[in-house]
Amino acid sequence: MTVIAIDGPAASGKGTLARRLAQHFDYAYLDTGSLYRAVALEAHRTDGDAIKAARNVGKLNLTDPEIKSESTGGMASKISAVAEVRAALLDFQRDFAAHPPGNKAGAVLDGRDIGTVICPDADVKIFISADVETRAKRRFLEEFGAEGSDADYQAILAELIQRDERDMTRRNSPLKAATNAHLLDTTNSDIEAVFEQALKLISDKMTTT
Repeated sequence: MTVIAIDGPAASGKGTLARRLAQHFDYAYLDTGSLYRAVALEAHRTDGDAIKAARNVGKLNLTDPEIKSESTGGMASKISAVAEVRAALLDFQRDFAAHPPGNKAGAVLDGRDIGTVICPDADVKIFISADVETRAKRRFLEEFGAEGSDADYQAILAELIQRDERDMTRRNSPLKAATNAHLLDTTNSDIEAVFEQALKLISDKMTTT
């Protein structure tokens, strides 16, 4: 069983990389951020109880299009600082890594505390980073394409800065690279270059174990 942990801030490219790696190795893939987004969205739509929503995460719709919205991402960042929410989702994530769906031979999980908390014994740990301006431009193009304005970009930039601050300074499972994680900066790299770097890291690890 091989577990690959990929961490990093919002819009760093960790999700794209994780999906590519899962497809390449035919591993199960879990976007753990979608769990927090689904919980935040459920709490927003119902009684506002994020802890209750987290305890029922297995029943939530992780493919709801609204999960990907910037507003949902902001709500998810806030509820992810709640210790009870994180605790409720911990077992779900660890079980996924230990027993990948579809009898896959491995699992790829991306998030903000995979290598440090969820899967501290992961076979390979990668921490993806990029400067916040680059990440804001990526998110801006995803959200608005050629139709966006500078005001839209500035709003996204401000939100990312706030989310980074919340994620890195929260008391429970702050965003940080594991001490034994491989660091990849995607500021000036496209996904193909990053994928090739990650693939080499993983392949090298597999040949030495």
